[in-house]
Amino acid sequence: MLRREMVMGLVAVGLAACSAPSNRALGPDGLPLPTAYVIRPGDEAAIQFRMLDSVNALRRTAGVPLVELDARLNAAAATHSRDMAVQNRPWLFGSDGSSPLERARRVGFPGRLLGENISESFESELQTLGAWMAQPDTRAVILDPDARFMGFAWFQEESAKLWWTLNMGSDPSVRQPIAGFSF
Repeated sequence: MLRREMVMGLVAVGLAACSAPSNRALGPDGLPLPTAYVIRPGDEAAIQFRMLDSVNALRRTAGVPLVELDARLNAAAATHSRDMAVQNRPWLFGSDGSSPLERARRVGFPGRLLGENISESFESELQTLGAWMAQPDTRAVILDPDARFMGFAWFQEESAKLWWTLNMGSDPSVRQPIAGFSF
């Protein structure tokens, strides 16, 4: 009896795979065109923790300490993501001339801001993380051995365009300026 149910289940799965193709548009190469990544209300925490877990997996592999989310750095990242959308350009300075360091101070982050990664895309957070890891300067921010805290946020336009911001910060006891680095 169990064997019969398993066979019927496999047949049902096989028939489901033969169902009508999706209505997704195809590109000139015959492959489905990419669709915009749309973040639904209520997905914020899941996305932040998925990014945190992914960043920590990369940091673990690199042999550097893990980081934790910091609400203040999340707030600075959210503010900057929205501001980049208003300015319609991905860059490190706010419309008020603020630097990443100033934004971290404004939200009361007590440590040292080590770096900020930004992106303008229609891609998911994990695709964006992959793009950051492919570039030496943004990979260095993610894998900075002094980082203990991470802020991560985004702003999504009605067109589904996403403005991503990731901040990395040190422990509050490490407050000295970064040599040769200025915002």
